[in-house]
Amino acid sequence: MRFLLTNDDGIDAPGLAALTTVIEGLGPHATVAPRDAQSGVSHKITMSMPMRLEPAGVQRHSLSGTPADCVRVALSQLELDPVWVIAGINRGGNLGADLYTSGTVAAAREAALFRRRAIAISQYIARDREVDWQLTARRAQRVLETVMRHELPEASFWNINLPHPEHDAEELPIVFCAADTSALDVRYHVRGDDLHYAGSYHGRPRQPGRDVDVCFSGSVAVTQVRLDHG
Repeated sequence: MRFLLTNDDGIDAPGLAALTTVIEGLGPHATVAPRDAQSGVSHKITMSMPMRLEPAGVQRHSLSGTPADCVRVALSQLELDPVWVIAGINRGGNLGADLYTSGTVAAAREAALFRRRAIAISQYIARDREVDWQLTARRAQRVLETVMRHELPEASFWNINLPHPEHDAEELPIVFCAADTSALDVRYHVRGDDLHYAGSYHGRPRQPGRDVDVCFSGSVAVTQVRLDHG
């Protein structure tokens, strides 16, 4: 089996469906994805409570756990042996500081811990616009084929972010770049005793030439993330 697919938006997410259409043309694959949406759970794992693994189609399973759980269960309990683990296509960008909070990225990181080649792929969504997932799939296919041809050192993975330009061109510039190290825009509104997040993802800081700037400028941002970065 060449590919293992997962995500953090859940087994029925349109981004996972789009990724599946891409991978169907590249080789045999299996899917193990969260039963429910798990966005923003980072590298959370389930150890103190049971999980339920259920069939969701041919070579498809849903798990009542996190994206990292899905990779662990697929590689251990199901004994799948993929050449590549691909997480996505996430609804929304996973850029810069998002590397530390994203469940999609955590799935790829978990695979890298098992010394599997892995990719996290996300679709940035511009303010007040909808995603054309069929167009995203066509763009993702070219990008994935390109990235998988590049050398990937052991204990590392690729993090890919597709931009959201107003045009429908399928071939977008691909830029290999470092992750932005800026903090997100963190602001809150106080309403009574509660704090409500009011930061702007779209207005976040941008270090020139790094992944946020590259993606927001209309190019595909590709970052190699190493487990031993510290």
